[in-house]
Amino acid sequence: MSDAVLVVDDEPRIRRIVELALGDRGYRVLTAASAEEADELLATTAVDAVVTDLQLPGRSGLELLADIHRVRPALPVILITAFGTVETAVEALKAGAYDYVLKPFSVDELEALVAGALEARGSEPSLSVGDRDRVVAESPGMVRVLELARQVAPAPSTVLITGETGVGKEVVARLVHRLSGRGNAPFTAVNCAAIPGELLEAELFGAERGAYTGSVKDRPGRFEIADGGTLFLDEIGDMPLSLQPKLLRVLQVGVVERLGSHRPRTVDVRVLAATHRDLEERVRAGDFREDLYYRINVFPIHVPPLRERSEDVEPLARAILREFEDRLGIRAQLTPEALERLRRHPWPGNVRELRNALERAVLLTTDGRVMATHLPEPGRVAEESRRDSGVEPLADAVARAEREAIQAALDATGDNKAQAAKLLGVSVRTLFYKIEKLGMR
Repeated sequence: MSDAVLVVDDEPRIRRIVELALGDRGYRVLTAASAEEADELLATTAVDAVVTDLQLPGRSGLELLADIHRVRPALPVILITAFGTVETAVEALKAGAYDYVLKPFSVDELEALVAGALEARGSEPSLSVGDRDRVVAESPGMVRVLELARQVAPAPSTVLITGETGVGKEVVARLVHRLSGRGNAPFTAVNCAAIPGELLEAELFGAERGAYTGSVKDRPGRFEIADGGTLFLDEIGDMPLSLQPKLLRVLQVGVVERLGSHRPRTVDVRVLAATHRDLEERVRAGDFREDLYYRINVFPIHVPPLRERSEDVEPLARAILREFEDRLGIRAQLTPEALERLRRHPWPGNVRELRNALERAVLLTTDGRVMATHLPEPGRVAEESRRDSGVEPLADAVARAEREAIQAALDATGDNKAQAAKLLGVSVRTLFYKIEKLGMR
């Protein structure tokens, strides 16, 4: 049987519009003109979600929400409100409402909220531990990712998560961890591309006092810290070749040795790895050990780029906006035009780029509405405009020059980051920041 949605509004026209719109999308729709009529229906009929106007004759939508949650705390309630009562709607969110929609609203926007509410009501609790860690899976590609994560989670197998920069590989890794038997144990993440090779060994395996200059006390490595839990090795394709045999030994026998020590320490750690690189190509080039590649590639999961999963753009955007409400204290909604622009953009930076664009847009809003003008131009249109003009944007020219200078310094020093930083006249920290920002890895 289809999900039942109760629509409560004293305006017959609004009730009819919502009833037809949700009915066309397969929902079973009940309607009420007041909170009292809603009470009668809720007492006699199974309802899966409620959509109610905030302003009702007699008891308000806020009072109806409180009454519903006293009896059925898990029943999702969505509020319809005018701009002048947004503050009250925000109070309702704190009181347990699922979300609200501003008048005038599009039926597509309301239907998306209803679908999200029903999905949240029926999903596993482990999949909704914070919007930032939630895997949005509306597209076939991401549904498949979710299925694979669920299949491999209970096993101790090593997982290799591949995909472009910014697609959400760490989110998938955290999901595998949460669904595993280690879900309550530590999840420790290390970005192998962000730590100089000479420091990465101590970071992963630990070091004894005096093992290197500045080592003034014993230091456990990430493998020891993650004992009993999960260690996520992000950008493993950038791990120096010299460290790879030591990692392979840990994966094979579960034993680590700190720098400056020959005493083996047994660890029980599940390793999840991720990379945006083609590891088979790295193996052919001699930059990645073939035996390590086969050892970490036991169960591969590929996360598709955002341009191939357009169905995920809208739910991702809404989840990110909810996160911003908590972090920035700004409640924002997307206009239909803004949603259309989000769908048209190719998002070469994937979810990370989407998040950055939305944060800028939210900070630009003055009335809580994210407009199309707050968002970047669709990439294809912008790129065509650049080609037509023959002018390279200044930001692109600067980035290209920085990338060329850094690459030249790395080539001249045999990829020694410390020496390259000296040649460039910047600190090692600045160099690593630039490498990360420019996507050079």
